[in-house]
Amino acid sequence: MPAADVAWMLAALALVIVMFPGLALFYGGMVGTKNTLNMMMMVMGALAVTSVIYVLYGHGFVVGDSIGGLGILGDPMDHLGFAGIYEDPGDGGLADPFWFAFYILFAGITIAIVASGAVGRMKFGAWLVFAALYVTFVYLPLGHWVFAADDEDLGTVGGWMRNDLGLHDYAGGTAVHMASGLGALALALVLGPRRESATRPHNVPLILLGSGLLWMGWFGFNGGTAGGANFLAQYVYLTTLLAACAGMLGFCLVEKIRNGKPTTLGAASGLVSGLVAITPSADAVEAIGALVVGFAGGAIVCWACTWKTKLGIDESLDAFAVHGMGGIVGSVCVILIGYAGSPAGIEGILFGGSWDIVWREFVGIGVTCAYAFGVTWIIAKVLDKTIGLRADEEDEYSGMDVAMHQETAYDARERV
Repeated sequence: MPAADVAWMLAALALVIVMFPGLALFYGGMVGTKNTLNMMMMVMGALAVTSVIYVLYGHGFVVGDSIGGLGILGDPMDHLGFAGIYEDPGDGGLADPFWFAFYILFAGITIAIVASGAVGRMKFGAWLVFAALYVTFVYLPLGHWVFAADDEDLGTVGGWMRNDLGLHDYAGGTAVHMASGLGALALALVLGPRRESATRPHNVPLILLGSGLLWMGWFGFNGGTAGGANFLAQYVYLTTLLAACAGMLGFCLVEKIRNGKPTTLGAASGLVSGLVAITPSADAVEAIGALVVGFAGGAIVCWACTWKTKLGIDESLDAFAVHGMGGIVGSVCVILIGYAGSPAGIEGILFGGSWDIVWREFVGIGVTCAYAFGVTWIIAKVLDKTIGLRADEEDEYSGMDVAMHQETAYDARERV
C-alpha cells in the first residue's frame, strides 16, 4: 500500500476521534446547565467502555469468522484480547493495530449517540454498565451482519446482511445510526420522562461548534471507509459535503413553514441529519443525488422531531429522529436515486434500476430497527429491575453534574 494511503487513513482515524468531543459539545449545549457535564461524560465514557469491550472480545464478534457459517455471530476467540496483531508485516501498509483502532471508534460513536436518551435522570455508573451490555448484545452482532465480508482466500464467512442479503450500507446507516436512534428511543421509554427538564437549549453556540466538529469528523468517517487516498475517498468527500449543506436547508425550510422562522439549532440539527442520511449512500449517489439525500434527510428529520412531543416521550435530543429516521432516509435514497456511474454502481428504481434491491434494503432496515429497539429495551429493563437505572429524585432536581460528578459547568448561581 502506498505511503499516501497510510497517511490518509491515519489522518482519517484522528478525524473520527474528533467526533466524540464534537458530540459531547453538541449534546451538552442542548441540555440545561446543571446536566451539561454529565451529558459530556456519558459521551466520552461510552468510548472508554467500548475500547475495553472491543479489546477483550469485541473484534472477533464483528469481523471474525462467522460461527457455524451462519453469518449471525463472529468468533469472539478471533484475536481475543487483541492477541497476535503486533507483528509488522514489513510492507509499509496498514496493519492490524490500525484497523482495530478504527473499528473501536465506529462502535464507540454508536453507543455515545444512545446517551441522548438518558438526559438528566440516569445514574452514571448504571450508564457505564448499560453501555457495556449495549455494545456486546446490540452493536457487535449488528456490526458483524453489516460489516464482515466473506473472504474466499481465508475461507471465512462474514455477516448475513452484507453477504447473503446483499444490503448496501456504505458506512453504517444501519449498524451505527439506525441502531443508535432506536436504542436511544428504547432507553428513554424505559427510563420515563424527567421530573424537571430545561425548556430550551442552554448554549446554542456550543451546539453549532459541536455540529461543526461532527462535520469535520464525518469526513474521516466516510472518507476513511474508502480504505485509502483513492478516488472513492474523493467521491464521498464531495457527497458528504453536499448532503450536510442540503440538510441544513431542508431542516430550516420545514422550520420556516411550521414555526415562521428558521433557527440556529435547526441549522445545526439539519447539518447532522444530512450527514446521517448520506452515510449509507455516500458512494451510491452523484452530486445532485447527494443534495436530494441531504435535503430529504433534513426535512423529514425536522418533521419527525415533533413526534416525541405528541407521544409524551422524553427523548429530548432527537437521536431517534436524527439518526434513526435520517439513516432510514439515506438507505431508501439508495433504492430510489442510486446512480449507475457511482463507485457503488447501483441504479435506483426511479432511473430504471432493478426492483430486486428494494426488498433487500427494507429487510435490512426493518431487522436492524427491530433488533436494536427490542434488545436495547430488554437490556434497560433488566438493569432497571436489578441495579436500577434512575437517579434519586433529589439528584435529578439538583442536577446530574453535582450529583454524579461533584462539579458544575458554570457558576452555581447561574445554573438553571
